[in-house]
Amino acid sequence: MNRTGFAFLLLAFALPTFAGVTSPAGISDALRPSADEEPAFVLNATGVQVYTCKEKGAYQYGWTFVAPEASLAESGKAVGRHFAGPTWEASDGSSVKGTLRQKQDGGAGNIPWLNLAATSSGQGRFAGITTVLRVATKGGVEPATGCDGSSVNSEARVPYTADYYFYRKKA
Repeated sequence: MNRTGFAFLLLAFALPTFAGVTSPAGISDALRPSADEEPAFVLNATGVQVYTCKEKGAYQYGWTFVAPEASLAESGKAVGRHFAGPTWEASDGSSVKGTLRQKQDGGAGNIPWLNLAATSSGQGRFAGITTVLRVATKGGVEPATGCDGSSVNSEARVPYTADYYFYRKKA
């Protein structure tokens, strides 16, 4: 490879990266954070999506999403948890809450990818987080069966994994 090609290759890999974090591949333009934000860190979630069987109308039943329950890890080390809100809480006590902005199909059998506006509280890991992306989801979709008149208020805990990208305003 010539010098120009090598320099171009280095530049191409360096542009979407901040502090070693690269923006996720495969996201639609609608899911991308704003241009004035940069990725701060990525956490891997392993847990369940909780659903409850509810009556949706006369003799009609369906699963209703309740909340996620997941452990958050970075490089294989536990660093926090994810739960109803949706809320992400770090081991240092800081947290961030999300509000849905956009969705993208996660593929067959997978919950959608999301762009969420974030409001952080506390000092620590989540201080200053402005956007959360949920991508690379595996599993977590509501059950296709098992919700009928005899199972109202029963709970289904569906395993899932996801990568959560946390963004801050550029300095």
